[in-house]
Amino acid sequence: MNILVLVAHPRAGSFNHAIAGRVRGTLREMGHSVLYHDLYGEGFNPLLPAAEIPKDGIVDPSVMVYCDELRSSDGIVIIHPNWWGQPPAILKGWIDRVIRPGVAYEFREGDDGEGVPVGLLAGKKVLVFNTSNTPRDRELSVFGDPLELLWKNCIFDLCGVQAFSRRMFSVVVTSTPEMRGRWLDETEALVREHFS
Repeated sequence: MNILVLVAHPRAGSFNHAIAGRVRGTLREMGHSVLYHDLYGEGFNPLLPAAEIPKDGIVDPSVMVYCDELRSSDGIVIIHPNWWGQPPAILKGWIDRVIRPGVAYEFREGDDGEGVPVGLLAGKKVLVFNTSNTPRDRELSVFGDPLELLWKNCIFDLCGVQAFSRRMFSVVVTSTPEMRGRWLDETEALVREHFS
């Protein structure tokens, strides 16, 4: 399988990067081809120009690389911190520019964009890893689970993905090396289960 792996954290030594490293190593050990992107490391431009908005818009060639990889992938793994109940702006910009009409979804002929889109990512498997500094019980009781709603309901369900799973690791800021080691082992187990 071709698996697209994205990490969005500005610090190269972050636990998000440790997760990404375990994901990459596990996928390669399983015999999968990995299309890896560190969005901060690559300097991805998250700003969506008006010309890119339409389905037949003029898309920057560097963004088309991501679009082509998304189309050709069998699976997607996304790793990012929970910032204010959202992914970092760089990843939100990737969503805006890459999860686009004609690549991830389209509308039926005659639909001007008012209907429910037809997903073009059906058959792909998606796994999302998040980190947080809010205890899970507080996250759920005070905020709900905004990242689950975003990734599952608002994005991947509408794009036709049925094999979706997400795991939040928290609280990272006070975690011990032993706890992080267990989380990395859990990451590996989830990758093996999801992409077997």
